[in-house]
Amino acid sequence: MTLIIISIFIIGYVAIATEHFIKINKAAIALVTGVLCWTAYIIFTEDKLFVTEELVTHLGDLSGILFFLLGAMTIVELIDSHDGFEIITTRLTQTSKIRLLWIIAFITFFLSAILDNLTTTIVILSLLRKLIKDDQDRLFFAGIVVVAANAGGAWSPIGDVTTTMLWIGGQVTAGNIVLKLFLPSLICLMVPLVFLSFKFKGNIERPLSIADPEYKSLSNKQQLVVFFSGVLILILVPVFKTITHLPPYMGILLGLGILWIITEIIHGEKDEQDKYKYSVVYALRKIDTPSILFFLGILVSVAALQSVGILSELAEWLTLKVNNIDVVVILIGLTSSVIDNVPLVAAAQGMYDLSQYPTDHYFWEFLAYCTGTGGSALIIGSAAGVAAMGIEKINFFWYLKKISLLALLGYFAGAFTYIIQHQIF
Repeated sequence: MTLIIISIFIIGYVAIATEHFIKINKAAIALVTGVLCWTAYIIFTEDKLFVTEELVTHLGDLSGILFFLLGAMTIVELIDSHDGFEIITTRLTQTSKIRLLWIIAFITFFLSAILDNLTTTIVILSLLRKLIKDDQDRLFFAGIVVVAANAGGAWSPIGDVTTTMLWIGGQVTAGNIVLKLFLPSLICLMVPLVFLSFKFKGNIERPLSIADPEYKSLSNKQQLVVFFSGVLILILVPVFKTITHLPPYMGILLGLGILWIITEIIHGEKDEQDKYKYSVVYALRKIDTPSILFFLGILVSVAALQSVGILSELAEWLTLKVNNIDVVVILIGLTSSVIDNVPLVAAAQGMYDLSQYPTDHYFWEFLAYCTGTGGSALIIGSAAGVAAMGIEKINFFWYLKKISLLALLGYFAGAFTYIIQHQIF
């Protein structure tokens, strides 16, 4: 049974990693993989009721992550449909390549911590299309955006799915993850920027028109209200969890409900056709549902490995063979550039118990950094990278040649910064 489940899991992951070559959506592969793992488990187990109860228990935990993603993505779509992000884009007037690169990188870094790395990447790449005409220049910017988005997401409890998983799972707390990982994540971004500072010269050429010619039926006041309400709601989710001790998805659903009411009041006097574009119903149709199903399939697959006992055996093997917590976590982070970081973190949560590594332990914090930033080494190693690959048509080998080394230098620099910081303080 164990060999069959491992084989299903490996085949599924190879198919996910080669999604762009086999032309099959990774969400479909993840769902099939997850169901087949549990099918093999229940077929070869006599106590069917026990397996079913285990599955229900796991789904109870996983639903928190899925509902959080659903709420957060809907809020971001609402902000975007109200052109809220134009508040940022219209203020960028810099033409120097290197100065604009630093500005874009830091906007991405901090915006990713407030929103999430995937959404931030999509927003910033849309911005770059309005700011940079030359395709090659824009590709370099896009590569750094991926690094910046992943670095920014690593130090925030809502900036990256993996950090959110650790936060919801009780492995880290919101305040501590910000305090401990901000400097390493910042170093992870600054090292590539410093290297590129010696390479990027001259000014960018802007497109003929930066303004959006499309007619807008929104006032500036409505735009500002939705933007600041949405961002404030996202920022206050960790505060809600700390005060109420309810899971984060309850905070995000409360925030979604509040923003829903706000938008209904703003557009209450419009007819149904005019206000549809600004409604939650429209936002729900626009969110990336396949990504949510992908996470479901991945987490269900890993839950099967955990229930069978494969992950605990892997933990024992790593402990015996490597016997160095720093090396183990750095290797896990590098592996996330080949395999999605979501299953790796889910596997680590199953491999290592809170009794072994309690909340806010060095291991969990370092894991959050490494899995959050390690995916930048390859374009397919993170959700931000995959999004950039699709939007800007970035070639896998172009990214490998131009960006991967810079991303690895930043990754190791940030990792060593965290280790030294821990030893000092």
